[in-house]
Amino acid sequence: MSLSSPHDRRVQTRQPANDRGVIIVDGREVGCLITDHSDGGVRLRLDRAAGLTRTVTLVDVGKGQAFDATLAWQKGIEAGLKLGQGASVRGLVPSRLLAAREAWVRASGR
Repeated sequence: MSLSSPHDRRVQTRQPANDRGVIIVDGREVGCLITDHSDGGVRLRLDRAAGLTRTVTLVDVGKGQAFDATLAWQKGIEAGLKLGQGASVRGLVPSRLLAAREAWVRASGR
């Protein structure tokens, strides 16, 4: 098996991205830029310094989807997340996704 760099343990291929996102952590919203994605997760750059907890919610503004995510690593304003199943935040959502829907509405200008 060949890896893209000696420091990259990722098996999946990274795809460059330039997508707006919002991280919801401890009831706070932190804007971010999704800089690349793979089948297993995403790498992002936070709009401001913020300590992320082990589990967060990532809202992909362009796709209108929210993901339960696990923090894989964080270095300054950059972080890697492993993504769980995504769910649409367009239209009616279950109560556990209300904060994600509200963040999406604000970030997308809807």
